[in-house]
Amino acid sequence: MRVLHTADFHAGRSLRGFDRTPEVHDALTEIAGLARTERADVVLVSGDLFDTGNPSADAEAAVFDFFLRLRDQGIPGVVIAGNHDSAARLASVTGLLGWVGVQVVAQPTANPADMIRTVETRGGERLVVGALPYLSERRLVKAADLLGGDTGAWRQKYREGMGFFLRRLGEGFTGSSVNMLMCHATMDGAVPSGSERTLQFDLTNSYTLSGLQLPPGAQYVALGHVHKPQQVSDAPPAYYPGSVIQLDFGEAGEKKQVNLVEVEAGRPARVHALPLASGRELRTLRVDLENVESRLAALSDFGGLLKVVVRAPAGTALPGLKDRVLKLAPTTLAVELDAAQEDLATPDLKREGLSLIDLYERYHQEKRGELPDDLRAAFQEADELARTEESA
Repeated sequence: MRVLHTADFHAGRSLRGFDRTPEVHDALTEIAGLARTERADVVLVSGDLFDTGNPSADAEAAVFDFFLRLRDQGIPGVVIAGNHDSAARLASVTGLLGWVGVQVVAQPTANPADMIRTVETRGGERLVVGALPYLSERRLVKAADLLGGDTGAWRQKYREGMGFFLRRLGEGFTGSSVNMLMCHATMDGAVPSGSERTLQFDLTNSYTLSGLQLPPGAQYVALGHVHKPQQVSDAPPAYYPGSVIQLDFGEAGEKKQVNLVEVEAGRPARVHALPLASGRELRTLRVDLENVESRLAALSDFGGLLKVVVRAPAGTALPGLKDRVLKLAPTTLAVELDAAQEDLATPDLKREGLSLIDLYERYHQEKRGELPDDLRAAFQEADELARTEESA
């Protein structure tokens, strides 16, 4: 059996106002082509099909076109919802996607057996997939438990809750089938891309799973959530294929891929990385003020997207800097001053009129550089949750 594993499409992603959806569409078209040329029997998608819970029409068209291409090739799929997806929205189209051969598990259920999916391949083999969509930490760790608790206690409660589902899903595996687990979560030891420095990573990886919790009967664990391709467990073998394009400047330089898994019942899986060519390359250029023109001129043939960080002495007036950069490099999405030299770093920063997210963004800019989009979204979500709990 040949299973193609992918994840983290993030259709609808916008980077500094630049819509990346056409690039995601190209990547999905490329993946559908790989499914055909590599003779895949099944495609697994481990969550985050969309970048937001209310995706644009173009984002939906890109994802649904991918599934239609699989249908035209007679290749079935199994999909779970990720933390960026609206589980309710995916659940509402489960019937339609099932009609084209895609089985969707959008929401965890009280009975884990309902999250086990079976696929009969064209070759007569049987695949059993224990499909666990993203389960919010807040559903496993109540707000009351967080008040006064320590990080270790939160982590243990989360692991116990996830462990329950993982054990029950493992009970659905059989000796005569190929058995796989799908999950959208963070594993211990996973190495994030720069784009994934969310609160979970900043808070010492509070909510993670141990490889010891993975059901031993799984011949392959198809993970989603972390955008950097990597293997995080040997027994059972667990892999993140990563995002399908470089989604933001934190992922600049990463090579994107999908995984092809060759496996048969009762035998170890063989995993092959298939590189992806779609998506524009992202690059951050750090340059001294006096070298802006010469450094950008050397990149005249660069067809990707740029972020230009200019180092200049404190207090230097830089009128027209952005126009100078865009004239030489029209695909530049951001022009910034070195954070250490900006007036934002001065101690007399006035805070009146700034929101909490504005203050955090300026703090992050001073200490670590640009605030990644994923971290900004996670901070806003945490702020909204805190406000909701305060008013409850």
